[in-house]
Amino acid sequence: NNPKKSGPTLNETFLGLLYPTENYKVYGYLTNTKVKFILVTTDLDVRDADVRNFFRRFHSAYVDAVSNPFHIPGKKITSKIFAERVSTIVKSFGLSSAS
Repeated sequence: NNPKKSGPTLNETFLGLLYPTENYKVYGYLTNTKVKFILVTTDLDVRDADVRNFFRRFHSAYVDAVSNPFHIPGKKITSKIFAERVSTIVKSFGLSSAS
């Protein structure tokens, strides 16, 4: 870590490609509250921009779900709305790059 870095890279939450193999790629994301998200994809041609967008949208859905006053921190998220949002995000993943 270089403390002299400036700009948005200092607070970057997108960890990037963590582990590539012949069959899949693993990407990581770390929130400001140290919650870790992992994306495993079989799409070997996925662009970093698509992965960043996926994590941005997923993080937004996660924040909305855990901000619910009835959610108990540390417990499973049981919100149907959260499940629907995640399903939509996953289904739309990579569609912008598929031509």
